Amino acid sequence: MSETINVAEAYERGRTRFMGIELLVAPGALVPRPETELLGSTAVESLRRTGLPAPRIVDMCCGAGNLACAISLNIPGAHVWASDLTEGCVELTRRNVAHKDLGSRITVLQGDLFGALTGLQLEQTIDLIVCNPPYISEARLNGDRASLLADEPREAFAAGPYGLSIHMRVTKDAPRYLRPGGLLLFEVGRGQDRQVATLLERNAAYENVGVVSDETGSGRVVMAYAKE
Repeated sequence: MSETINVAEAYERGRTRFMGIELLVAPGALVPRPETELLGSTAVESLRRTGLPAPRIVDMCCGAGNLACAISLNIPGAHVWASDLTEGCVELTRRNVAHKDLGSRITVLQGDLFGALTGLQLEQTIDLIVCNPPYISEARLNGDRASLLADEPREAFAAGPYGLSIHMRVTKDAPRYLRPGGLLLFEVGRGQDRQVATLLERNAAYENVGVVSDETGSGRVVMAYAKE
């Protein structure tokens, strides 16, 4: 995750911009990063290509709700289920949903990954799952990336010994919710794209694994389709 954004300044203002929209920010949730706009734009373009009038989307690890809000505003017929583990993220996402008057189109849930969707009968009905999970290893958070924890919560970054613990869990559980042909989109850290693509390629539930690179040529979004 980039440090080009001034986190302390964003918290002081209480606002930031993401994909051209103003969003609220607050301590307890990660400030949306400019590089995550690649994940958001890839999701929007993919949904537009499907031509579905009312796509069903899950924003897993929703943070501030930036992806859920941006996708909803770009795909007016969509319904989004946005979930996160922590109270700070869920509360801020609810505030942003209200701020953008999207309460009829975004359902905000709290829980441990797909546990938040239990009992909603969403299995095999989701057209797209978008996930910007924590992806920094514990060793780096205790070393060269320790500065990230000065202003933002550890839960927003920490992802096990290799930085891939959430990617692994979502890869395993997403096929239960994706419809055949549905799309899973991940944000990944620099240099992680090949590892996450391999995770998806080794899971027989997926096909057509791909990587989307940023303007520097770094693979920052990894995608795969649920087998039809």
